[in-house]
Amino acid sequence: MIAARVVGTVVCTRKDEKLVGSKLLVVQPVNVLDLSTDGKPIVAVDSVGAGQGEIVLVVSGSSARQTSRTQNTPTDATIMAIVDSIEVQGEWIFRKGMTGEGGSAG
Repeated sequence: MIAARVVGTVVCTRKDEKLVGSKLLVVQPVNVLDLSTDGKPIVAVDSVGAGQGEIVLVVSGSSARQTSRTQNTPTDATIMAIVDSIEVQGEWIFRKGMTGEGGSAG
């Protein structure tokens, strides 16, 4: 699993029938310790209703096809959770809804 921030959407009018009705989002991987950018953006199938700017958890490879929304679907990355908070060694890295950079509660 990787943590990522939703940064955009991908619209495809023609796609494999198993992807019809799926929302495709661009996610930017982030470092879980400080939410800084960590790698190249990827496109992921949204299985949980994530929105712009949210911190999400993304699975890839065969795990991406294990959610109820993506079973037997041609996907290599799936958003499978929306993050509410991240706490590391007693410090809050992120809390959804808090003010500051990306909702961080620093």
